[in-house]
Amino acid sequence: MLAGRILAGLLLILILGVAVLAWRGYRDDASTGPVQAIADPAQRVAYGAYLAKVGDCMACHTVPGGQPYAGGAAIPTAFGTFYGPNITPDAATGIGSWTADDFWRALHQGKSPSGDLLYPAFPYTEYTRISRADADALYAYLRTVAPVAQPSKPHQLDFPYGWRPLLAFWRGLYFRPGVAAQAGVDGELARGRYLVDGLGHCIACHAPRNALGATPVGSGFVGGAIEGLGWYAPPLDGDPAQGLGRWSRDDIVDLLKTGVSAHGVAAGPMGEVVAGSTQFLADGDARAIAAYLKSLPAGPAPAVASVREAAGMRRGAALYEQHCAQCHAADGRGKGRDWPALAGNISVTAPYPGNVIHMVLEGGYAPATQGNPRPHGMPPFGQVLSDEDVAAVATYVRNSWGNAAGAVTSLQVKQARAAGG
Repeated sequence: MLAGRILAGLLLILILGVAVLAWRGYRDDASTGPVQAIADPAQRVAYGAYLAKVGDCMACHTVPGGQPYAGGAAIPTAFGTFYGPNITPDAATGIGSWTADDFWRALHQGKSPSGDLLYPAFPYTEYTRISRADADALYAYLRTVAPVAQPSKPHQLDFPYGWRPLLAFWRGLYFRPGVAAQAGVDGELARGRYLVDGLGHCIACHAPRNALGATPVGSGFVGGAIEGLGWYAPPLDGDPAQGLGRWSRDDIVDLLKTGVSAHGVAAGPMGEVVAGSTQFLADGDARAIAAYLKSLPAGPAPAVASVREAAGMRRGAALYEQHCAQCHAADGRGKGRDWPALAGNISVTAPYPGNVIHMVLEGGYAPATQGNPRPHGMPPFGQVLSDEDVAAVATYVRNSWGNAAGAVTSLQVKQARAAGG
């Protein structure tokens, strides 16, 4: 009898807990934060166009070579593939029938005009910090782009993630709507935080995600593997070895605006961000972002396994001398900004070696930007070096000249090749 009562009590607690999570997931939030709308319509549209660049909206809502904002770009995740929807002002297939309130609701609450919950592949978890004035400027700009009659491609999700009501429980656990109080008007640090934490949604890549695809509250910009792409977004905190501790504000501004800096080159997904977004930052906004990032303290240092295989290091050293030293120098210090240093390079010393592996396999260029229109490139070595060779040279550069980042295995290289390297 007593056991039955205990079981019934536990069941009631469970039901109440589920109900609370569902309520928190579906609840509305009417807050807007400070509203300082731009009165002039032309200026509002122009500022909205700038904000669309800052948020890199094209990256998810435009297929390469396709019509701007017509949707269809694939976003691979552990739960399946999402596709950016059509956000042109086409009334039937885009957001032409949306009001400014509908658009604000999507950004601030992660809900469609009909009240359906949106998947957080659309980063409303960060966009909720955008001010209503900025949301209205974005909306005004999107109303001016060419409408495209193209139905949004349906997501291809594994079971049971395609059942949208489950999002209520995820949101109950991990989503809290709320506008940034400062809205970027209370000084340089506040503006930088507003851009980084909100429209820039930097934490979407530069922090780890848990098994449910959420970034735990308070995790900070400690770096994380980018799901489905095989690249690693390094920490943006003050860690001197793996973060921005040794970067100056000018170094950060250089990377954001030109794609190159004294400490490395923007490659892979970050190269695309620079090309499509951060190179267009106003100088004041770029400096504000740098100031905010430099204000972040270092997070806990990750554990690094020591490299004990001397033979593997010797093999890597010989390969480095043959293929790499001419550009990156024997001491790993590089030659100016065109051939970046590997010593102390935070992409090289990252806990996950995906960036080094991809660069050795595929090579590549820094993004072509207004400040660096003809970037130097690195040739690919994927057809010249075996998996064992790539692992050896990657291990060498990750553990030489003061670097201490652990070994790279041939299995990791093989996996990178299979993923598209």
